[in-house]
Amino acid sequence: MKNIILLVLFLLTSLNASSMKKPILSFKASGSVVDMVYKNNKIYTATDVGIVDIFDYKTKKIIKKITVPKIKDFMGDEVDSTVFSVDEIAGQIMILSKSKNGYNRVHLYKDSKKTLIIDYKRSLAIIKAKYLDENTLLLALLSNEIISYDIKSAKENYRVQVNGAKFSDFDLSEDKKTIVVTDESGDVNIFDSKTGKNKATLTGQNLDNVFEIEYRNGVIATAGQDRRVAIYVPKFKSAYHIQAKFIVYSVGLSPSGKIVAYSSDENNNLTLQNTITKSVLGKFTGNSITLSNIVFINENEFLVASNSPTINVYKIK
Repeated sequence: MKNIILLVLFLLTSLNASSMKKPILSFKASGSVVDMVYKNNKIYTATDVGIVDIFDYKTKKIIKKITVPKIKDFMGDEVDSTVFSVDEIAGQIMILSKSKNGYNRVHLYKDSKKTLIIDYKRSLAIIKAKYLDENTLLLALLSNEIISYDIKSAKENYRVQVNGAKFSDFDLSEDKKTIVVTDESGDVNIFDSKTGKNKATLTGQNLDNVFEIEYRNGVIATAGQDRRVAIYVPKFKSAYHIQAKFIVYSVGLSPSGKIVAYSSDENNNLTLQNTITKSVLGKFTGNSITLSNIVFINENEFLVASNSPTINVYKIK
């Protein structure tokens, strides 16, 4: 009887594994991927070895490597500077990387020229940075403050304290008019990017620290330490959560906001669900390390990066 039960369990496990979809191809970055952006058929990856890799998605080839200067550790040895954020606008690439004295720095790269615009002397513990427009950066600090930073004048347009919790992540609407911010409180705060005014605070779906937040077509999704994926649609005052089997480290939304992808178990597999019907669209495997980024190319293709150099590409259908 015991052998029969074990056989049934084995068959069920095998069936479940065979139903999972595997990557259709992979890219290899210079180091573990910390941040990833897809724009205009190019993949921009920030790595922990001080290099931004740029891949052409159509040809599947790497087209450029941008290296930031090494830094000295507390022993005085030269080490690679982790790149925390990368972004691109109008051919100009923004690179946020580790500096010294606990602070970080920002370089801009254009026409093969790299310019340091924020250094450690500004005493900014910047955790994440993205473009608001060609002359404005949105900076998030460890202290859970967000800053609108004017590149030309090197001055702050505004600085807002989100709340007293530790910062986790932010995302921007497609038109960059709206900022969504989350932190260890589990709350989601919505800000006007031009004025820094808080427009709303969403609560109740995550009970603990949120690792990532995504905002697409008016839909907000979070990845929570409490094993929850929260889905908010502020326009319709809709909110619910999906309960996963394991801590949810990463989340992604399709351009329409109709599909959510999230890390769903201890084996770093992903589950995709329809955000409207809540139906499961598929399960995906092939990642051996904790996921760091899920980025959709379109409604049928998406990229997955982990704490490794491998970037996997999947198709839903």
